[in-house]
Order: sequence, then structure tokens, then C-alpha cells
Amino acid sequence: MTYVVTENCIRCKYTDCVDVCPVDCFHEGPNFLVIDPDECISCHLCVPECPVNAIYAEVDLPLDMLPYVQLNAELAKYWPVINQVKAALPDAAEWENVPGKLKYLEK
Repeated sequence: MTYVVTENCIRCKYTDCVDVCPVDCFHEGPNFLVIDPDECISCHLCVPECPVNAIYAEVDLPLDMLPYVQLNAELAKYWPVINQVKAALPDAAEWENVPGKLKYLEK
């Protein structure tokens, strides 16, 4: 089992989760984070750190978020690792819990 970053992270990109990851499995894009499924050790430490509840265990993903499994795996291959906290995007608070954000994902 691995963990998956989902839609709530898009255009927010809070990085509290990367600070607790013991294996540096997070990768950073312009406005989204992903988890490398080959590196994730399923420790669950990142889940409570996410202020927008964007991280799920793969087995607990809502059905509409299933495409994020493949998206995380794909983007982790070419986005750089992030292992230190950075400031969230400037307008992150405005985008929290906004549905339908996949169209705003910058690759």
C-alpha cells in the first residue's frame, strides 16, 4: 500500500507533509506535490500533517480520486524530490477544498 496526494493539494501546495517523511518520497511540481509509490513506506506520518486533507492511503481513496494513483506515479518520475518545508502558494487559502482543480494542475 502507498499513499497518494489528491486534488486538494492543487494550487495550495502546503509542504508540512514533507518534513515528517522519513524516506523523502515527495516530489514537487509548480502547484502540486506527489508521492513516489516506489519510495513510500506507508508510514502514515504525512496524513495528519496535511492541512487540507489531500493525502490518502491508496486503499481508502474516494472513487473520484482514483486517477491520482497513476498521476502521482507518473509525475514523481520527473519532478524533483522535496524534503524541506516551503511556504504554501500565495493564494493557497483561497483554493482550499475547491472541487474540480485537476484542470489547474501545472506539469
